Amino acid sequence: MTTSVDAPLATATAPARDPVIRVRGLVKTYGKVEAVRGIDLDVAPGEIFGFLGPNGAGKTTTIQILCTLLRATAGHASVAGYDVDSDPDAVRSCIGLVFQDPSLDQELTARENLDFHAIVYNVPRAVRSRRIDAVLEMVGLRDRASAPVKTFSGGMKRRLEIARGIMHAPQVLFLDEPTQGLDPQTRAHIWEYLNELRRSEDITIFMTTHYMDEAEYCERIAVIDHGALVAQGSPDQLKGMVGGDVVTAGTADDGAAAAELSAKLGVEAGVTADGVRVEVADGAAFVPRMIQALSVPVRSVTIRRPSLDDVFLKVTGRAIRDDEPGSVDDLRNMAQMWMRRR
Repeated sequence: MTTSVDAPLATATAPARDPVIRVRGLVKTYGKVEAVRGIDLDVAPGEIFGFLGPNGAGKTTTIQILCTLLRATAGHASVAGYDVDSDPDAVRSCIGLVFQDPSLDQELTARENLDFHAIVYNVPRAVRSRRIDAVLEMVGLRDRASAPVKTFSGGMKRRLEIARGIMHAPQVLFLDEPTQGLDPQTRAHIWEYLNELRRSEDITIFMTTHYMDEAEYCERIAVIDHGALVAQGSPDQLKGMVGGDVVTAGTADDGAAAAELSAKLGVEAGVTADGVRVEVADGAAFVPRMIQALSVPVRSVTIRRPSLDDVFLKVTGRAIRDDEPGSVDDLRNMAQMWMRRR
């Protein structure tokens, strides 16, 4: 079951302190194409904020504007109190950015990668060595400081990229798909480091992800589709938009079953890859009525509580996919633009 992208937004809890990221009426157009359509959002200091959306939804464009890689067509955005258009150098000095596409020098050691970054960001020589030791300790890589990056596993490289992103002690760390391509155990370890990092560094994390379990780590989430925010709130607030239970039934003819349920029981039933999908207040009470109403054989039934996948399906009308074409190219271009700006 889906709704249009005009579904009402979840009630978002306003940041208790002055927002470290503030966006009002943000618009970005390319000719007649509106990549971003009037986005408003606030991110509080110290918050983990998630940005969810399919490829082409506008999330990468929005991050590029916040990181001063693109200029908005209209609207206003500020990071750490600095306007992204009028004071881009100040914005860049107080943010860190970790790209999905690897950007470490494979031939250098972990320490040499961090030292180069520290020089670029004007970290004083007197504190540079201590800072490198500290960030390597934070991500569990101090014992590999002198090892070439080419000898690192994928998870170790991602941890080193996070260490590099915080080398200059930024106020805001932007993470684009921070655990893309990593196995579940490594992803869980990355989040242990990120949560400890936020506690020790008092840093704000603004991340994009298409992993719904990863989005659960966020205190608030904004879902973007076709350039506009379609839902915003905590994970629990968003899941509250779906309702009580999600019932999925595999049948001999899912299309016919969905039509029957709509006609006989007055529920809105949709067809997904898993079968007929219905959102109801009480799944256990609904299933016997469903089976009795259907004339087609029922092969399987599952009842579960709503997930963020259900929220995404409800507000966008489609499931988010792992293999979004073009996303890696977009992020590679973003990384190249960032290095040119530095």
